Amino acid sequence: MRGNENNQSELFHTFSIEELIPSSHPLRRVRSLCEEALKQLEPVFETMYSDVGRPSIAPERLLKSQILIALYSIRSDALFCETLGYHILFRWFLGMSMSEAVFDRSTFSKNRERLIDNEVGKEFLAAVVSLAREEGLISSEHFTVDGTLIEAWASLKSLQPKAADTTAAEGKKDKGDRNPDADFRGEKRTNDTHSSKTDPESQLYKKGKNRESKLSFLGHSLMENRNGLIIDAMVTAANGSAERDATLQMLDRQEIEGGTLGADKGYHAESFIAELRKRKIVPHIAFHKGRLGLDARTTRHKTYAVSQRKRKLVEQGFGWLKTIAGMRKTTLRGISKTDYTFSIRAAVYNILRIRTLCPA
Repeated sequence: MRGNENNQSELFHTFSIEELIPSSHPLRRVRSLCEEALKQLEPVFETMYSDVGRPSIAPERLLKSQILIALYSIRSDALFCETLGYHILFRWFLGMSMSEAVFDRSTFSKNRERLIDNEVGKEFLAAVVSLAREEGLISSEHFTVDGTLIEAWASLKSLQPKAADTTAAEGKKDKGDRNPDADFRGEKRTNDTHSSKTDPESQLYKKGKNRESKLSFLGHSLMENRNGLIIDAMVTAANGSAERDATLQMLDRQEIEGGTLGADKGYHAESFIAELRKRKIVPHIAFHKGRLGLDARTTRHKTYAVSQRKRKLVEQGFGWLKTIAGMRKTTLRGISKTDYTFSIRAAVYNILRIRTLCPA
């Protein structure tokens, strides 16, 4: 017998969101790890807010929202807020009831500066790393470092001469048009002579020969070699020495002395290798013919070959960050905002690795 379609909606519904989420859903383990890490950030959150005034959106909820944005490849805060209105799974992850109003997208922008000033992104990554260390997942001796290109949220048309006299450049553009035609033929554009009007902190950079230059930042990752977990991450301006300078900063921040550090040929510089040896770190860097600093005294050991094989694990992290978490091209402007997002999404990558390595 054919059934009839009943289009009349019920007036009241009684159900528990907890019962709607399957016990085997992968987000359950992710949420538990996230909440364990956020407990460690409680002292930081206490110093961020005043004891008086109107209560704001909980910072834990904002960070959980960033985790969902990374996991589900949501392209903007506005789209996330729209999806949150009807997505029961997202409400469950954030601890919201079905009757609770969805916060506005401006909540992210208004609170982002506060979170950046207190380095919440770095603190959250450190908390996740401490969870992995408690499980014995992190090596204390063998590490890998690498950098990746993050395209800035700015067009090449936003490049303008730094000099005060820009009459010649303006003559090639249609005044009064938000998206004017630009003809850069015959005009040499470099970081010394031009800067982006949209994002002045971005730099023209190309990652390799025979590739086009783009307005970009550089994302850096310090990985331990046992399970490929990211123990530190940062974003800097894009220039030739940024990868080596950022590596030394991350090593000092993690207080790493001794052990080995694997890297590609871009890190083979005599001054950089000397800095590693000052820290008693063995430079397991890919050999670049014609450059000084490495010889058979380092490269002949079996551990060097192991480091060269294990260092490729860092590309898995970059691959996930750029294809799933949306870090191929940042949607924010400036180094500090991009660094905040990059650190949080590196922590999300670690959470997924911990969930896989240590299932509940």
